[in-house]
Amino acid sequence: MSAAITPARAQTPPNVLIVGQIAEPKSLDPAVDTAVNDFRILLNVYDGLVRYKDGTLEPEPGLATSWTISPDGKVYTFKLRESVKFQDGTPFNAEAVKFNFDRMLDKNGPYYDTGPFPLASFFSAVDKVKVIDDLTVEFDLKEPYAPFLSNLAYPTGLIVSPAAVKKYGKDFGRHPVGTGAYMFQEWVSNQKVVLTKNPDYWDGSPALEAVVFRPITDANTRVAAMLSGEIDVMVEVPPDSLSQFRDNPAFKVYEQAGPHVWFLILNMKEGPFADKKVRQAVNYAINKETLVNNVLQGTATVAAGPTPPAFGWAYDKKLKPYPYDPEKAKELLKEAGYDGQEITFYVTEGGSGMLEPVAMATAIQADLAAVGMKVKIETYEWNTFLSKVNAGLDSKADMAEMAWMTNDPDTLPYLTLRTDAWPKKGGFNSGYYSNPEVDKLLEEARTSTDQAKRAELYKQMQQIVHDDAPWAFIANWKQNAVTSANVEGFALQPSFFLMLQHVQKQ
Repeated sequence: MSAAITPARAQTPPNVLIVGQIAEPKSLDPAVDTAVNDFRILLNVYDGLVRYKDGTLEPEPGLATSWTISPDGKVYTFKLRESVKFQDGTPFNAEAVKFNFDRMLDKNGPYYDTGPFPLASFFSAVDKVKVIDDLTVEFDLKEPYAPFLSNLAYPTGLIVSPAAVKKYGKDFGRHPVGTGAYMFQEWVSNQKVVLTKNPDYWDGSPALEAVVFRPITDANTRVAAMLSGEIDVMVEVPPDSLSQFRDNPAFKVYEQAGPHVWFLILNMKEGPFADKKVRQAVNYAINKETLVNNVLQGTATVAAGPTPPAFGWAYDKKLKPYPYDPEKAKELLKEAGYDGQEITFYVTEGGSGMLEPVAMATAIQADLAAVGMKVKIETYEWNTFLSKVNAGLDSKADMAEMAWMTNDPDTLPYLTLRTDAWPKKGGFNSGYYSNPEVDKLLEEARTSTDQAKRAELYKQMQQIVHDDAPWAFIANWKQNAVTSANVEGFALQPSFFLMLQHVQKQ
């Protein structure tokens, strides 16, 4: 009698969840971080005043139990949760909330040098934060600001321990202290970040004893670790590996659409892409259908513009993607007088939301070569890549891959397409796009409290940006993850974060 032989699977420790991450985190300080890779850890260590309701991007109470908004939309008053302590034993109260926002926003404050705070513009509408009493805090805004509650739920709004910031200063990101479901235990560089359960968590102590985040930058190595049982959860599964997990009862596959856009930043400051015709030519030259169907194997759809379709109310359904038309691309390049100048293209090995960055870059390079554009690829590790791109492309590169996963239709265009968002001004407009009409529409949209009016303004912005083509618009991704079959209570979120408080291992 013979028995079927199956490969031996390693056993992760009981009641400890091992998560395969796509990269080493840059920091565990929510005021400093910009990458979803890091956010997936942060949301388990910290809480914000509000959080996204499970399965949605709708704000619900977090460390604040309730809030009121003044009729003019400029004063938000939050009632805070009683008897909450930071994981270092210090009290959470209105003073702690004020400390957090003053730290990011007061350039003359004593802890401003613990930054930089690249997403502080999420709260640029805040004029002052007032302590009304121990459990009441008031935010006075300079003007109405529609995304305010959504931004408070974003990781930049997570509340850190003032005592820990005072103790560790710029090194706070290596010694994180919040009020969340899990407490920081250790960070061994390029190996693991270990969190242990917070037995006193105000929203119920987690079932898991610990969560270990392991950075495994190579996608094939991550897949092998999942298949062999070295890890319990894997995020951002390569498209060609999804089917082998789907067909195996030892695993569960999760997929969900969310607000994501993958694009190429084009350097408009100098070089070929200063000419709109050359930028439009790139959009016509790239076969985006082939990218999403072959390279990404149907895990994404072709992007039409800068706003993800997941923001249904703000997305312009009339906007059509640039069709694949290499002849039109050649015609535009000829009209622009493009002389075959080499294009330097920044590419990352991997990173949050970047899908298959090297394979996509290689396909794009071939498509552009077919219309007479010679492209030189320069590949970097994720955190190095971010530091290069976020500083601005300048004379260093003509083009760079990028992906954003966002919480509100305001976020991506406001941080990446406004004139005042050029890198030296503190934004992420690394290609130096500038259109006064887009600036005006974005400023007006964020101060309007009428969603229908906001939607109209965002749709006008999308039309202009689509025509100006500061980016090559490529793909909108459907996020995925895989877990071992014994993992219960796991769910993907439209925010792309990992919320592990209710996860269990059987």
